[in-house]
Amino acid sequence: MTDPDKYQIEIIPTPQFIPEQSDPEENRYVFAYTISIRNTGSVPAQLVSRHWIITDANNQVQEVRGLGVIGKQPLLQPGERFEYTSGSSLTTPVGTMRGTYQMVAEDGTHFNAEIPEFVLAIPRALH
Repeated sequence: MTDPDKYQIEIIPTPQFIPEQSDPEENRYVFAYTISIRNTGSVPAQLVSRHWIITDANNQVQEVRGLGVIGKQPLLQPGERFEYTSGSSLTTPVGTMRGTYQMVAEDGTHFNAEIPEFVLAIPRALH
């Protein structure tokens, strides 16, 4: 039986709309998001890969998988935080992102860290 508190990752997403890279007439809406990842568990853990599920307002789903984030595979000591900013574009002014980071603890245990769903929306798109 593994101690579930050993493998805890807190993920806080902060999205923002990037109007200067967007072109609504071409159905192109660009968003940046900053992700704060903190190891709240008791063992060091490395972020190995990511799996994103991006859904636009037309329920078109795009899945993105890849190694690491922004070319890095950060190793987080207990209590340590890693932050990065990336981006995504949608064909609608509103959408959502969610997913998981695949983690490997120092003891060899593989586990997923859930990325809570967050909304991508142009200002004033949601009333």
